[in-house]
Amino acid sequence: MSEKRILLASLLKPINDTRLYEKLGISLSNISGVSIHIVGYEAPIPTCAPANMHFHPIFRFRRLSTGRLTAQCDYYRLLQHIKPQLVVVSTHELLLPTLLYKVRYGGIRIVYDIQENYSLNLRAQHNYSWPLKHLLAGTVRGIEKMAAGSIDHFLLAERSYADELPFLGNSYTFIENKYKANQKTPHAAIPVSLPASGPLYLLYSGTIAEEYGIWEAINLTKELQAIRPDVKLNIIGYCANGHTLAKLKKACHQLPFIKLIGGNKLVPHHEILQQIQSSHIGLLPYRPNASTFRCIPTKLYEYMAHGLTILIQDNPLWQGIVEGNDAGLTIDFGQLNVQGLYSELNTHKFYKQGIPDTIYWESEEKKILQLIKPLLSEV
Repeated sequence: MSEKRILLASLLKPINDTRLYEKLGISLSNISGVSIHIVGYEAPIPTCAPANMHFHPIFRFRRLSTGRLTAQCDYYRLLQHIKPQLVVVSTHELLLPTLLYKVRYGGIRIVYDIQENYSLNLRAQHNYSWPLKHLLAGTVRGIEKMAAGSIDHFLLAERSYADELPFLGNSYTFIENKYKANQKTPHAAIPVSLPASGPLYLLYSGTIAEEYGIWEAINLTKELQAIRPDVKLNIIGYCANGHTLAKLKKACHQLPFIKLIGGNKLVPHHEILQQIQSSHIGLLPYRPNASTFRCIPTKLYEYMAHGLTILIQDNPLWQGIVEGNDAGLTIDFGQLNVQGLYSELNTHKFYKQGIPDTIYWESEEKKILQLIKPLLSEV
């Protein structure tokens, strides 16, 4: 049987992205007789990738630039060169060139990996003016609806998308962003207690933005400093908003107990995991927002896998996961009782039943392989 080519493409995610490469890519590379092609934003090529995996870092534009439009042409030319049998598209902007390729050449299956409700994000967040964000949201939803009839299957990173997205039909599978463990993942000492003395490391990881509670994380750290002077906060991730980044750099300069890693550039996932492994408390201080309220952040699974004590903003969905597994506490970051919080953190033992098996990627890998193998057999 001749080799079949699977192409996984994202316009904005780096080629070494944890979902694109570490989860979907490596899982699909286990299918016999396939080659995997990862197309994404420019980033260091992984050195330990499977032999049947190939990387195409063809995107290298500023997020708000004409390069974002010409990138779609570069992607279409790459499709013509690779000639894949199956394409997994992870960005709405790559749907139209993928459909154009299918119309012109045929013989491919298309899977749309929906990692975000892009239209809702644009409307609910405050990155653009009111008229522009609603125009962009309508355009995105229009593209998705138009493409839906030609898409063979949808992957949903969040269960809430099944209710929020009207164009799905019944052809979807939940592939959640659970934690992909490796042999280097240390096992936390169970149950978990915070150190009684020495530095106490707090962590804010991932997307740096006001909606994700960056200022709430800093404020909590400042208030804890008054009680325990050796409290430190590490912030690691990428900030797309220039104004927010400038303000954050100024705050870090004024507050020596806060350290920023990344900021104006994407941070490799292994560096984020290193910070998780050396931290004590993981923060999820998200501001209540329609775009995130029904979603489970990937970092929640990552923090739990490493036995971090987690502090989350009041959210029924997250509370069930965190408190149900004795992994942390629910608080209101906007109305802190820091003395009471610190007392509870010091007296409580977390993860008394251990790290739950339900947070790991293995369950999702089984589902993705069961879905993709039949699709490949049709082409």
